[in-house]
Amino acid sequence: MRPLAELSAAQLGLVRCVLADIDDTLTTDGRLTAEAYGAMERLRDAGFLMIPITGRPAGWCDHIARMWPVDAVVGENGAFYFRYDDRESPGRLIKRFMASESERTANRRRLEQLGEQILAVVPGAALASDQLYREADLAIDFREDVPPLEPPAIDRIVEMFTQAGATAKVSSIHVNGWFGTYDKLTMTRIMLDECFAIDLDEERASIVFAGDSPNDSPMFEYFPLSVGVANVHEWGERLPIPPAFVTTAEGGAGFAEIAERLLATRR
Repeated sequence: MRPLAELSAAQLGLVRCVLADIDDTLTTDGRLTAEAYGAMERLRDAGFLMIPITGRPAGWCDHIARMWPVDAVVGENGAFYFRYDDRESPGRLIKRFMASESERTANRRRLEQLGEQILAVVPGAALASDQLYREADLAIDFREDVPPLEPPAIDRIVEMFTQAGATAKVSSIHVNGWFGTYDKLTMTRIMLDECFAIDLDEERASIVFAGDSPNDSPMFEYFPLSVGVANVHEWGERLPIPPAFVTTAEGGAGFAEIAERLLATRR
Protein backbone atom coordinates (compact mmCIF):
# COMPACT_ATOMS: atom_id res chain seq x y z
CA MET A 1 0.00 0.00 0.00
CA ARG A 2 1.41 3.35 -1.06
CA PRO A 3 0.68 6.63 0.76
CA LEU A 4 -2.24 8.59 -0.67
CA ALA A 5 0.18 11.46 -1.28
CA GLU A 6 1.72 9.37 -4.09
CA LEU A 7 -1.55 9.36 -6.04
CA SER A 8 -0.81 11.89 -8.76
CA ALA A 9 -2.83 14.98 -9.61
CA ALA A 10 -3.11 13.67 -13.18
CA GLN A 11 -4.77 10.46 -11.95
CA LEU A 12 -7.06 12.37 -9.59
CA GLY A 13 -8.03 14.73 -12.38
CA LEU A 14 -9.66 11.86 -14.27
CA VAL A 15 -11.97 10.92 -11.39
CA ARG A 16 -15.72 11.44 -11.81
CA CYS A 17 -17.12 8.97 -9.27
CA VAL A 18 -16.38 8.21 -5.60
CA LEU A 19 -17.46 4.88 -4.09
CA ALA A 20 -17.03 4.36 -0.35
CA ASP A 21 -17.71 1.75 2.28
CA ILE A 22 -19.56 3.10 5.31
CA ASP A 23 -18.51 1.40 8.56
CA ASP A 24 -15.08 2.58 9.70
CA THR A 25 -14.53 4.26 6.32
CA LEU A 26 -17.13 7.04 6.41
CA THR A 27 -17.76 6.50 10.12
CA THR A 28 -15.41 6.90 13.08
CA ASP A 29 -15.98 4.78 16.18
CA GLY A 30 -19.47 3.96 14.93
CA ARG A 31 -20.47 7.56 14.24
CA LEU A 32 -20.88 9.52 11.01
CA THR A 33 -18.93 12.68 11.73
CA ALA A 34 -19.72 16.15 10.43
CA GLU A 35 -16.32 16.07 8.71
CA ALA A 36 -17.15 12.94 6.69
CA TYR A 37 -20.72 14.00 5.92
CA GLY A 38 -19.50 17.41 4.82
CA ALA A 39 -16.88 15.77 2.60
CA MET A 40 -19.60 13.77 0.85
CA GLU A 41 -21.67 16.90 0.34
CA ARG A 42 -18.74 18.89 -1.04
CA LEU A 43 -17.85 16.10 -3.45
CA ARG A 44 -21.38 15.92 -4.79
CA ASP A 45 -21.66 19.71 -5.06
CA ALA A 46 -18.41 19.69 -7.05
CA GLY A 47 -19.92 17.31 -9.60
CA PHE A 48 -18.61 13.94 -8.44
CA LEU A 49 -20.96 10.98 -8.22
CA MET A 50 -20.99 9.98 -4.54
CA ILE A 51 -22.12 6.41 -3.86
CA PRO A 52 -21.79 4.39 -0.61
CA ILE A 53 -21.13 0.66 -1.09
CA THR A 54 -22.00 -1.03 2.19
CA GLY A 55 -22.94 -4.17 4.04
CA ARG A 56 -25.62 -2.28 5.94
CA PRO A 57 -29.29 -3.26 5.59
CA ALA A 58 -32.08 -2.26 3.25
CA GLY A 59 -33.81 -0.27 6.00
CA TRP A 60 -30.74 1.90 6.48
CA CYS A 61 -30.16 2.23 2.74
CA ASP A 62 -33.71 3.52 2.19
CA HIS A 63 -32.85 6.38 4.54
CA ILE A 64 -29.37 6.89 3.04
CA ALA A 65 -30.68 7.11 -0.53
CA ARG A 66 -33.33 9.63 0.49
CA MET A 67 -31.52 11.76 3.06
CA TRP A 68 -27.77 11.69 2.49
CA PRO A 69 -25.90 13.75 -0.15
CA VAL A 70 -25.45 10.68 -2.36
CA ASP A 71 -26.48 9.63 -5.87
CA ALA A 72 -27.27 5.99 -5.03
CA VAL A 73 -26.32 3.31 -2.50
CA VAL A 74 -25.40 -0.37 -2.84
CA GLY A 75 -26.38 -2.34 0.26
CA GLU A 76 -26.10 -5.72 1.97
CA ASN A 77 -22.80 -6.41 0.20
CA GLY A 78 -24.35 -6.21 -3.25
CA ALA A 79 -27.86 -7.58 -2.70
CA PHE A 80 -29.40 -4.40 -4.15
CA TYR A 81 -29.01 -0.79 -5.07
CA PHE A 82 -31.36 2.03 -4.11
CA ARG A 83 -31.52 5.39 -5.84
CA TYR A 84 -33.71 8.37 -5.02
CA ASP A 85 -34.88 10.01 -8.24
CA ASP A 86 -35.82 13.61 -7.43
CA ARG A 87 -36.14 14.88 -11.01
CA GLU A 88 -39.89 15.10 -10.45
CA SER A 89 -41.92 16.15 -7.44
CA PRO A 90 -42.53 14.10 -5.40
CA GLY A 91 -39.37 12.07 -5.83
CA ARG A 92 -39.30 8.30 -6.25
CA LEU A 93 -37.14 5.67 -4.57
CA ILE A 94 -35.88 3.15 -7.13
CA LYS A 95 -35.08 -0.31 -5.71
CA ARG A 96 -33.18 -2.92 -7.70
CA PHE A 97 -32.56 -6.32 -6.06
CA MET A 98 -30.32 -9.13 -7.28
CA ALA A 99 -32.86 -11.82 -6.25
CA SER A 100 -36.64 -11.89 -6.59
CA GLU A 101 -38.91 -11.31 -3.61
CA SER A 102 -39.82 -15.01 -3.44
CA GLU A 103 -36.14 -16.00 -3.51
CA ARG A 104 -35.33 -13.52 -0.75
CA THR A 105 -38.19 -14.83 1.39
CA ALA A 106 -37.02 -18.45 1.02
CA ASN A 107 -33.41 -17.50 1.69
CA ARG A 108 -34.33 -15.57 4.84
CA ARG A 109 -35.90 -18.73 6.30
CA ARG A 110 -32.72 -20.68 5.62
CA LEU A 111 -30.59 -17.91 7.08
CA GLU A 112 -32.70 -17.71 10.24
CA GLN A 113 -32.04 -21.40 10.90
CA LEU A 114 -28.35 -20.96 10.16
CA GLY A 115 -28.18 -17.99 12.51
CA GLU A 116 -29.56 -20.07 15.37
CA GLN A 117 -26.91 -22.71 14.71
CA ILE A 118 -24.09 -20.16 14.64
CA LEU A 119 -25.12 -18.54 17.90
CA ALA A 120 -25.32 -21.94 19.56
CA VAL A 121 -21.79 -22.84 18.48
CA VAL A 122 -19.91 -19.52 18.78
CA PRO A 123 -20.07 -18.04 22.31
CA GLY A 124 -20.26 -14.25 22.39
CA ALA A 125 -21.58 -13.86 18.84
CA ALA A 126 -24.96 -12.21 18.32
CA LEU A 127 -27.32 -11.24 15.57
CA ALA A 128 -26.48 -7.74 14.39
CA SER A 129 -28.76 -5.11 15.86
CA ASP A 130 -29.77 -4.10 12.33
CA GLN A 131 -30.79 -7.64 11.29
CA LEU A 132 -34.49 -6.75 11.48
CA TYR A 133 -34.04 -4.33 8.57
CA ARG A 134 -32.27 -6.77 6.21
CA GLU A 135 -33.76 -8.16 3.02
CA ALA A 136 -31.18 -10.64 1.78
CA ASP A 137 -28.43 -11.49 4.25
CA LEU A 138 -27.63 -12.54 7.80
CA ALA A 139 -25.27 -10.36 9.83
CA ILE A 140 -23.48 -11.87 12.81
CA ASP A 141 -22.04 -9.25 15.15
CA PHE A 142 -18.51 -9.89 16.41
CA ARG A 143 -17.62 -6.47 17.78
CA GLU A 144 -20.21 -3.75 17.16
CA ASP A 145 -22.55 -4.31 20.15
CA VAL A 146 -20.73 -7.29 21.70
CA PRO A 147 -17.24 -7.58 23.21
CA PRO A 148 -14.78 -8.25 20.35
CA LEU A 149 -14.38 -11.91 19.41
CA GLU A 150 -10.99 -13.48 18.73
CA PRO A 151 -10.02 -14.35 15.12
CA PRO A 152 -10.67 -18.13 15.55
CA ALA A 153 -14.30 -17.35 16.50
CA ILE A 154 -14.71 -15.13 13.44
CA ASP A 155 -13.21 -17.88 11.29
CA ARG A 156 -15.67 -20.38 12.75
CA ILE A 157 -18.61 -18.15 11.79
CA VAL A 158 -17.29 -17.90 8.23
CA GLU A 159 -16.79 -21.67 8.13
CA MET A 160 -20.39 -22.34 9.19
CA PHE A 161 -21.72 -20.04 6.47
CA THR A 162 -19.63 -21.69 3.77
CA GLN A 163 -20.47 -25.22 4.96
CA ALA A 164 -24.15 -24.30 4.53
CA GLY A 165 -23.51 -23.21 0.93
CA ALA A 166 -23.65 -19.48 1.68
CA THR A 167 -21.24 -16.72 0.70
CA ALA A 168 -19.56 -15.14 3.73
CA LYS A 169 -17.71 -11.83 3.98
CA VAL A 170 -16.01 -10.24 6.99
CA SER A 171 -16.51 -6.51 7.54
CA SER A 172 -14.99 -4.42 10.30
CA ILE A 173 -17.87 -5.34 12.66
CA HIS A 174 -19.93 -8.23 11.21
CA VAL A 175 -19.68 -11.46 9.33
CA ASN A 176 -22.31 -11.21 6.59
CA GLY A 177 -23.64 -14.32 4.88
CA TRP A 178 -26.07 -14.83 2.01
CA PHE A 179 -27.14 -17.33 -0.61
CA GLY A 180 -25.91 -16.20 -4.01
CA THR A 181 -22.63 -15.49 -5.77
CA TYR A 182 -22.85 -11.70 -5.95
CA ASP A 183 -20.70 -9.23 -4.04
CA LYS A 184 -20.19 -5.47 -3.80
CA LEU A 185 -18.47 -5.29 -7.17
CA THR A 186 -21.19 -7.24 -9.00
CA MET A 187 -23.99 -4.87 -8.00
CA THR A 188 -21.79 -1.79 -8.38
CA ARG A 189 -21.29 -2.76 -12.00
CA ILE A 190 -25.06 -3.14 -12.55
CA MET A 191 -25.89 0.09 -10.72
CA LEU A 192 -23.40 2.24 -12.63
CA ASP A 193 -24.63 0.87 -15.94
CA GLU A 194 -28.37 1.14 -15.24
CA CYS A 195 -28.34 4.47 -13.40
CA PHE A 196 -25.47 6.42 -14.97
CA ALA A 197 -24.64 4.65 -18.27
CA ILE A 198 -21.11 3.97 -17.00
CA ASP A 199 -19.31 0.95 -18.41
CA LEU A 200 -17.16 -0.10 -15.48
CA ASP A 201 -14.50 -1.87 -17.51
CA GLU A 202 -14.01 1.18 -19.71
CA GLU A 203 -14.13 3.78 -16.94
CA ARG A 204 -12.67 2.20 -13.83
CA ALA A 205 -9.69 4.57 -13.98
CA SER A 206 -12.16 7.40 -13.37
CA ILE A 207 -13.48 5.89 -10.13
CA VAL A 208 -12.05 5.99 -6.61
CA PHE A 209 -13.07 3.32 -4.12
CA ALA A 210 -12.46 3.84 -0.38
CA GLY A 211 -12.72 1.01 2.13
CA ASP A 212 -11.20 -0.56 5.21
CA SER A 213 -11.86 -4.29 5.66
CA PRO A 214 -11.78 -7.78 4.08
CA ASN A 215 -15.21 -7.54 2.44
CA ASP A 216 -13.83 -4.62 0.41
CA SER A 217 -11.13 -6.80 -1.17
CA PRO A 218 -12.98 -7.41 -4.48
CA MET A 219 -13.19 -3.64 -4.87
CA PHE A 220 -9.57 -3.11 -3.84
CA GLU A 221 -8.48 -5.66 -6.43
CA TYR A 222 -10.56 -4.26 -9.28
CA PHE A 223 -10.05 -0.50 -8.99
CA PRO A 224 -6.58 0.92 -9.70
CA LEU A 225 -7.54 3.95 -7.59
CA SER A 226 -8.49 1.95 -4.48
CA VAL A 227 -7.75 3.67 -1.17
CA GLY A 228 -7.83 2.24 2.33
CA VAL A 229 -8.37 4.52 5.29
CA ALA A 230 -5.54 4.05 7.78
CA ASN A 231 -7.38 1.55 10.00
CA VAL A 232 -7.12 -0.96 7.13
CA HIS A 233 -3.70 -1.77 8.63
CA GLU A 234 -5.46 -3.48 11.56
CA TRP A 235 -6.32 -6.48 9.37
CA GLY A 236 -2.75 -7.33 8.47
CA GLU A 237 -2.50 -10.69 6.71
CA ARG A 238 -6.25 -11.28 7.16
CA LEU A 239 -6.90 -8.79 4.35
CA PRO A 240 -6.98 -10.93 1.16
CA ILE A 241 -6.29 -8.05 -1.26
CA PRO A 242 -5.03 -4.68 0.04
CA PRO A 243 -5.85 -1.30 -1.51
CA ALA A 244 -3.37 0.42 -3.79
CA PHE A 245 -3.13 3.50 -1.55
CA VAL A 246 -3.71 4.32 2.11
CA THR A 247 -4.53 7.53 3.99
CA THR A 248 -2.72 8.86 7.03
CA ALA A 249 -5.96 9.29 9.03
CA GLU A 250 -8.46 6.66 10.11
CA GLY A 251 -12.20 6.35 9.48
CA GLY A 252 -14.12 9.46 8.46
CA ALA A 253 -11.06 11.66 8.75
CA GLY A 254 -9.32 9.39 6.25
CA PHE A 255 -12.25 9.72 3.86
CA ALA A 256 -12.13 13.52 4.25
CA GLU A 257 -8.44 13.31 3.34
CA ILE A 258 -9.37 11.56 0.08
CA ALA A 259 -12.11 14.11 -0.61
CA GLU A 260 -9.75 17.03 -0.10
CA ARG A 261 -7.29 15.65 -2.66
CA LEU A 262 -10.11 15.20 -5.18
CA LEU A 263 -11.64 18.62 -4.55
CA ALA A 264 -8.27 20.27 -5.06
CA THR A 265 -8.40 19.09 -8.70
CA ARG A 266 -11.62 21.07 -9.24
CA ARG A 267 -10.42 24.33 -7.75
